[in-house]
Amino acid sequence: METTKSSFAPISNPDIEILILGSLPGDKSIEVNEYYGHPRNRFWKILATISEQNQPENYKDKLALLQKLKIGLWDVAQNAIRNGSLDSAIKSVEPNDIGNFITNHPKLRIIAFNGKTSEALFNKYFDKKPPIHYIALPSSSPANARFDFETLRVAWQKVLE
Repeated sequence: METTKSSFAPISNPDIEILILGSLPGDKSIEVNEYYGHPRNRFWKILATISEQNQPENYKDKLALLQKLKIGLWDVAQNAIRNGSLDSAIKSVEPNDIGNFITNHPKLRIIAFNGKTSEALFNKYFDKKPPIHYIALPSSSPANARFDFETLRVAWQKVLE
């Protein structure tokens, strides 16, 4: 049986300068209703480490870290069919209105892709437009086991440079 899954609303404010795009929330994130909610996802540890902040202990602290760093979060897919949580299982994508999001966030200067699938989906549905700088990053997902934390940290550091 095929399962349709949906993204969360974007986390943003008028001051964001960086937008990090995922593909679609995984099952654990959907279950806990939080971006990067899987306990083994390294997203929040990476952000805390590269910004030299304490690792947030709860979702309220995670959202406060994003605001402090002027980072927004969203997913490229609004809806898609996917059994399980692997990006390789995503099909029948309906994209979010990222073009409108960009228009409504004039301070946005960087869009970073959390993993190859988010970048591939973005490239399928949207054009990369200057002056925004686009950065492809290795996925923070626990399924991306070939990248150890230090390798991820070094790659993700580009987001804040």
